[in-house]
Amino acid sequence: MKANELRKKSDEELRGILEERRKKLHQLRTDLVGGKVKNVREIRKVKKEIAQILTILNERKLNKK
Repeated sequence: MKANELRKKSDEELRGILEERRKKLHQLRTDLVGGKVKNVREIRKVKKEIAQILTILNERKLNKK
């Protein structure tokens, strides 16, 4: 997902997506150890999405104060 798309979502939707991405990252890391992951770049992509979501949530939190 692009940052513009993420910014249009509500805080609750972002937290839900964040939880999904964290579960996916955990699963990818587990599969990596087991040798099941063929696309290792997927891990980097998921980590980037997590960072984008956290950044957007933190920006909104700071703007509310």
